[in-house]
Amino acid sequence: MALPLSRCCAWKGRSVFASGALSACGMFNGRRGRQTHPAGFLLGGDSGAGTRSVCHGRALVKEQHLYRKIYLNTTVYKKQNSLLRTPSRLMCTTRTKCCCNQMHSDKQYKDPYTLAQKDLKNLYDEIKQQLAVSSDLKEICDYYFDGKGKAFRPMIVVLMAKACNLHHSNSRELLKSQHSVGMIVEMIHTASLVHDDVIDGSDTRRGKITVNKIWGERKAILAGDFVLSTASVALARLGNNSVVSIFTQAIEDLVRGEFMQLGSKENENERFVHYLEKTFKKTASLIANSCKAVSILGNCGPDVQEIAYQYGRNIGIAFQLVDDVLDFTSSANQLGKPTAADLKLGLATGPVLFACQQSDGVQQTCYLAHQYCQEAIRQISMLHSSPERDALIRLTEIVLTRNK
Repeated sequence: MALPLSRCCAWKGRSVFASGALSACGMFNGRRGRQTHPAGFLLGGDSGAGTRSVCHGRALVKEQHLYRKIYLNTTVYKKQNSLLRTPSRLMCTTRTKCCCNQMHSDKQYKDPYTLAQKDLKNLYDEIKQQLAVSSDLKEICDYYFDGKGKAFRPMIVVLMAKACNLHHSNSRELLKSQHSVGMIVEMIHTASLVHDDVIDGSDTRRGKITVNKIWGERKAILAGDFVLSTASVALARLGNNSVVSIFTQAIEDLVRGEFMQLGSKENENERFVHYLEKTFKKTASLIANSCKAVSILGNCGPDVQEIAYQYGRNIGIAFQLVDDVLDFTSSANQLGKPTAADLKLGLATGPVLFACQQSDGVQQTCYLAHQYCQEAIRQISMLHSSPERDALIRLTEIVLTRNK
């Protein structure tokens, strides 16, 4: 039986994460106008490659220090010529059922999927119109964009756009350009899935046989390229250079993240840093940058743009952390894809990395996801109250308690 994720998302008492190891090191917050490390550290800005190199070096030192604190405070370890030491007082040993409402209040927030449904009801039909061609490509595209996906990323885009619009101009109307971002982000994401399935040799995706197993790897790769190129054309039609630049960065991150996943680090202090950076690039960057894009299209100022970006980054990392947990605790039928896939491919995710240090890998990863969701809530709560803002708060609970 699959282990309910909600049972291991929150622990009673203090932990190394709650006690400030993450916040003190700047784990969750970047700075406006600069590229950030996935864990929130500056990697540089407009001051050139020299600044980026220095900041990246400092970030790595901080990450190594953070990892050491996690190790020392959450595991039972031995000192040379000493008896087995007891766990630190910061180690949480009591599990409690996760209740994300405890992270903000007992207020009942609107369901995000229901709230965004009207704006997304024709999403997949509109995407298929963009991809209309008379060849095998159309058949492959129709197969993937069948309207049965969760539309998780477009839903976040729509809600963020409306929340930012109300904050900036007191209007909840979704702009046409912002709606287009929802289509673009779904196309980019789907193209990456098609390529991932080829790289991983996957047989199923979203409960269906993968494109590469039906049409072959060559056609699957070309189909993914076609979807990505169509998304790029739609992006150019927006006519906003800042938004184009943002999505260019997101696409670059996707590729770099995939390369990072193919490699690893020999030094155990660098493995967790590598994992979080890969998680940001492969999953969170696209969400964060699409949230920032709709805030720009809504003519919001830098402060709101940063809030949108930080919410997307934090909930994106949390989403992937939970996904890595479900790879161990859920069933193939629930996920719609094979379980333990990363482990079979030799990829070390959060649960494995924590477990390597003798701690409960699943619980540690769940708690880390919980902390990222808390920061997402803190960020989005800076916007004016609206049904969309509250739905984005509710979304953090859905991310933590999902089983597929």
